[in-house]
Amino acid sequence: MSTTARPVRPLVALAAGGALLALAGCAPATASGGGEPLEGGTVVYAHQQEPACVFGGWIEQAYLSYQVLDSLLSLDEDGTAVPWLADSYEVSDDQLAWTFHLKGDVTFTDGSPLTAGVVAHNFDYWIAGGNSTAQVWLDGYYTSAEALDDLTLVVHLARPYPRLPETLTQGYFGIQSQEALENRSEEQNCEAPIGTGAFTVDSWSRGSEIVLKRNPDYTSWPANAKHQGPAIVDTVEWKFVADATTRVAALRSGEVQAIYDVPAVEWASLGDEGYELEKYVTAGRPQQLTFTTSRGVFADEKVRQAFAYSLDRESAVETIGQGLIPFEGNGGVSQSTPGYSQKAADRYDYDPDQANALLDEAGWTGRDDDGTRTKDGERLTVVLPYGAGSIINADGAAILQALQEQATKVGFDVQLVPVPQSEFFAGAYSTAEEKDITVGYWTAVTAGILYINWRPSTADHPNYWNNAFYNDSTLEGYILEGNSASDVDAQNAAYQRAQEYIADHALAIGVYDRLSTLAVGGSLKDVWQEHSQGGPVFHDAYLVG
Repeated sequence: MSTTARPVRPLVALAAGGALLALAGCAPATASGGGEPLEGGTVVYAHQQEPACVFGGWIEQAYLSYQVLDSLLSLDEDGTAVPWLADSYEVSDDQLAWTFHLKGDVTFTDGSPLTAGVVAHNFDYWIAGGNSTAQVWLDGYYTSAEALDDLTLVVHLARPYPRLPETLTQGYFGIQSQEALENRSEEQNCEAPIGTGAFTVDSWSRGSEIVLKRNPDYTSWPANAKHQGPAIVDTVEWKFVADATTRVAALRSGEVQAIYDVPAVEWASLGDEGYELEKYVTAGRPQQLTFTTSRGVFADEKVRQAFAYSLDRESAVETIGQGLIPFEGNGGVSQSTPGYSQKAADRYDYDPDQANALLDEAGWTGRDDDGTRTKDGERLTVVLPYGAGSIINADGAAILQALQEQATKVGFDVQLVPVPQSEFFAGAYSTAEEKDITVGYWTAVTAGILYINWRPSTADHPNYWNNAFYNDSTLEGYILEGNSASDVDAQNAAYQRAQEYIADHALAIGVYDRLSTLAVGGSLKDVWQEHSQGGPVFHDAYLVG
């Protein structure tokens, strides 16, 4: 599809000097209006970030691909995997073979049929690098997928992974047409992947919007959909509006009916004005600080612990988050993740006296003119790069600035480095030599995310997501035990040991839980957040008039 198929009207133009908002031609917002349900119509939705492709390994891509690609299973509100493209599934006694029974008479929007062979091709495509996040979730477990017949798929594993069904509910595992993957260009499949989903990608105006069109032949809605049948609305204009103030203004003006990533300062007031507010605390790894342990000042565990004690993280999050953003002390997984350890979360309270004592023990006893600690002529400087406007939003950047100031009081010189999205995803500041702290998140539905973030990295099997550059067989053993234990309590106990090990050795500390937030105007109904990652679902949405 052409990315410049039609001209688009900019959402909101900032007046000279940025002081005023020009909203000419916009009808007033209706926050909580009623009216009769309408068939068809156009939803205008303002999202904050534009990814490079619709399908890919970043959550922002998963949000989009969820609208056009169906998965084998969907995650219900209680964390249960329920039918989607697969009507049912079972696992062998040795936990190494998962059999999925597919729905019949499901067709991709290019006219090709959904078969077990096509799904098997998707598994092999992911593991070969077609989706980097799907690949690392399956890495070390997946061996092959085979079609027993047109509607029966068997996925073979190298070792047990009882939470495979829940893992497959994430948007990274959306099923694409094999004909499209084999016969279209990478660019075509990037911009408009072919699925069986409720919508198709009609056009993409880079820097402005993606237009999604209703699939009138949709037959494969998930078991937890709010209605059965094709999408109710005709079109979703998925606009990209990076500035939070502009998004909120467009919602209030009525120019858009829903926005994503509601700024904390506006949350309560939008609720008071009658807008529907949706909040999803993302499971997986929270926004946390991971220390580079292979070199630099944080190779010393005492210095890592001192940094943790120097921060009043809860106060910073509460002040900036204004009751919306949850404080998170756990550097391993977020509080919404099964198997969460509160003990790990509570490991480091704010204690500047303890921080100072630990730095003295570590030999950082000198001070230069600005109060930064020194040791053998070296300043206690740490480099903290962050994905500005992508991985870290405006509220998150303000929290990091507050932590920077707190750490200064005990003698750390924290160099915050905002990294633009293009540079960040091109690999800037990804090596141990370039940074002392990594900040970021990983969405997940289980504590199995620990395996991705902490699996040892070797020459034969590198792990580019081990941002601590920390290889430890004890920690790996806890995580592997959790991944393969058949009993849920045993899984959780092993995962908790892993989190507590991370905390005890100050390998990473939590800061706040990543949120997916929506504000929806009164003319739009039944937009909901899917339960694996919190992305908006428009299949069930309808307008009232």
